[in-house]
Amino acid sequence: MTGSPYDPALSAAVAGDATAILALMSAAQPDIRRYAHRACRTSSDAEDAVQEVLWMVYRHVGGLRNLGAFSGWLFRIVARTCLKLAKTVLRYEPFPDNDVDLDLSHRPDAELRLDLAKAIQSLPQHYRDVLLLRDAQEMTIAEIAHLLQLTRESVKARLHRARGLVREYLAG
Repeated sequence: MTGSPYDPALSAAVAGDATAILALMSAAQPDIRRYAHRACRTSSDAEDAVQEVLWMVYRHVGGLRNLGAFSGWLFRIVARTCLKLAKTVLRYEPFPDNDVDLDLSHRPDAELRLDLAKAIQSLPQHYRDVLLLRDAQEMTIAEIAHLLQLTRESVKARLHRARGLVREYLAG
């Protein structure tokens, strides 16, 4: 054994025992919370990080290869989660999307269609394919993933990025 406070549940949790995973999460929560309050900018970010990290532990503890590395693994997950939350705050845009929507609603339909076609043509091919399959051909995420041999997450990310780029093009 590794000699850590998580020993009683860690081995069984890595082996996939659901009760042990819950016990491990319960035992690790105070450490996760302490790490998060040190690593995150605000206490609300820290609480959000705790929830996300607990979810990640639940989903990924089975992939842990070195039981002695659990504390370090936990700390890295907390640090990355806090960084991700901080980046989200930094990307906050003070101008609401409603301003862009209002501007677009005042354009004549013919001009808007032309601008939209140009915006879609300006996209890189991999974004354009996903956008057209989803929004023009109304395929589901699963259908697109199967057709393009991608994961559902990749399709969702590309679709989100494509829509954002089209929005930037139309707003700019």
